[in-house]
Amino acid sequence: MIESLPHAPAEIQRRDRKILYGAAFLRALATGMIGVLLGLYLSRLHFSPAEIGLVIGVGLTGGAIATLSVMLMGDRLGRKAFLLLLAILGMIGVAVVALSSDAAVVGVAAFLGMVNGMGRDRGASLVLEQAILPATAPDAERTRSFARYNVLQDIGHALGSLLAGTPALLSYLGVGEIVAFRLTLGIYVFLVFLTLLLYLGLSPAIEVRARRPAFQVSAESRRTLWKISSLFALDSFGGGFVMTSLLSYFFYERFGVGEEIIGMLFFGARAANALSHLGAAWLAKRIGLVNTMVFTHIPSSLLLAAVPFAPSFQVAAILFLLREGLVEMDVPTRQSYVMAVVRSEERNLCLQPHPSRSLGGLGCRPLFRRALYAGALACHPSLHRLRHEGFL
Repeated sequence: MIESLPHAPAEIQRRDRKILYGAAFLRALATGMIGVLLGLYLSRLHFSPAEIGLVIGVGLTGGAIATLSVMLMGDRLGRKAFLLLLAILGMIGVAVVALSSDAAVVGVAAFLGMVNGMGRDRGASLVLEQAILPATAPDAERTRSFARYNVLQDIGHALGSLLAGTPALLSYLGVGEIVAFRLTLGIYVFLVFLTLLLYLGLSPAIEVRARRPAFQVSAESRRTLWKISSLFALDSFGGGFVMTSLLSYFFYERFGVGEEIIGMLFFGARAANALSHLGAAWLAKRIGLVNTMVFTHIPSSLLLAAVPFAPSFQVAAILFLLREGLVEMDVPTRQSYVMAVVRSEERNLCLQPHPSRSLGGLGCRPLFRRALYAGALACHPSLHRLRHEGFL
């Protein structure tokens, strides 16, 4: 069977935990930035909408395959080595994207570099870090550790969105438009390089010794995994209908607000997500992990359902921000719950229901979205503009 290395001293555990926190923040910063910039940059290179969609799609496919590889081989090949490899591939991929103007080359680079155009970190490095994180904290601090990890990610995503304004600043200073975008993508490469340097400092205590294939799990864990996977997959399928691009266009179409107001709204939403992760740790200690997941998810869904009926943008924004303050509370709690109910050596696999549950959803949700949107278009002519501009 797979055996964990002996428990590391508390000082080494704290150092490893801080390294994971730092890497998560830097990677979220880079991901938040490129999620905003990628489509804009490719359009400046005169890529067609189909080519832009293809580049983003193959980048996400590369990330999904990398996540699956972590699930199956992460422990056997070594967690630290795998994290270093992912960082190197990410650096090379985005560097080639920044330097090339050929669609085929950019597409291959996006695939190998696992370029994430979604603006949120849900990749292989996150899966591996979350499998390591529980071993760096006492059981009593496990939920709080996940909460802090997610808070740092939310802060990184929010600041990364602001960092995406760098090309405009560089252009104002006299730098050419394409050069400004490429220099900003260079910031992405530098941020990933910093994560690589952090990974070099991880101790051997993060590793496990494999004596059987890492993807085998006990019968008890398998039953637990199936139940959790089914529940989280259903949640992910529903959440996939609430796209940032569609929500942004809804606020524009429904209330006539500009991009700058919408941008600040989503910055506030990311801040609310961060606060919700901290609140989750506090609440879980008082009512339990499962109750925290359930009794925050229900009101968050009701708040979202109320947004279309708001009489003004101010009311809609308040409802949306309240929703964002609750919707992420189930993230650290379910991560902690999964880690608590499976064995240490099974965590790489059993963590998959959360970060990689979109592997199937990425293929299924667009089909259902298009079917539902087709019906919506027939009922609401103003949505034709949304389809025409490529959001549907």
